[in-house]
Amino acid sequence: MKWNIVADSSCDLVKSDIACDLLDFTTVPFTIRVGEKEYEDSENLDTLHLLDAMEGCAQLGSTACPPPHTWVEEFKKAENTISVSISDNLSGSYNSAVSARQLVLAEEPHRNISVLNSISTGPAIAILIRHIAEMIKSEAAFETVSAEAEKLSLGIKTVFALTCFDNLVKNGRMSKLTGFIAKKLGMWGIGIGSPEGRIEIKGKARGASGAIGVILEDLQQRGFSGKEMIISHCHNAEFVQRLRERITERWQNADITVLKTRGLDSFYAERGGVIISFL
Repeated sequence: MKWNIVADSSCDLVKSDIACDLLDFTTVPFTIRVGEKEYEDSENLDTLHLLDAMEGCAQLGSTACPPPHTWVEEFKKAENTISVSISDNLSGSYNSAVSARQLVLAEEPHRNISVLNSISTGPAIAILIRHIAEMIKSEAAFETVSAEAEKLSLGIKTVFALTCFDNLVKNGRMSKLTGFIAKKLGMWGIGIGSPEGRIEIKGKARGASGAIGVILEDLQQRGFSGKEMIISHCHNAEFVQRLRERITERWQNADITVLKTRGLDSFYAERGGVIISFL
């Protein structure tokens, strides 16, 4: 295989999502620890089981990024490799991939390996990968694909909406009483991805309708044109359908793809959480 696109499992994509004879697409998994049990964030991970375990455990869970050797294995499979990782301000995955690149090129300097920092997660990475695949199909040169993908990453914007606050309570960022009241009142927390790839809290809303209103306002403020959007959700298809209808009312030709969160994004977004990335 001449081309390989490699992402960590924060991308919310599976192998069949990027099907093409010209390239291979693979993901390297995060590891998620809940209590005494570890879960590998493979394509077959049962995220409902993961969420049940998280909600039934009083301890704060943790995640571990893919170690360098998992990236090394993928980097050796093709002449040209483009890798995409979650923001380096959210995880060590990017640095792990950088280390892997150095190890491979020290032994096989003829390979072309580009390591991209998505500056985001989930659907933003999915947008990047879709565009990388299209450039490869158009027979663009490796240097062009790498440079254009890095440029594109700077233009993708992300907004997320959370309806569950268990992780915030467990790690001490929200009191148990506040978390209990927020859940009872149907409160949503709304945040955005910063240009540096961090999560910034934008505000709060009461109920699904209020959350949708805040999201639409953010899309308007940050210049969504209806060009392209991917929504990842953690078992909240009903909310996504309502959101999608409201978006297409305002941007009638909006190109919207819906994905289910894989393990890592399910761990952080929690049950009902939604992540939206757009150009």
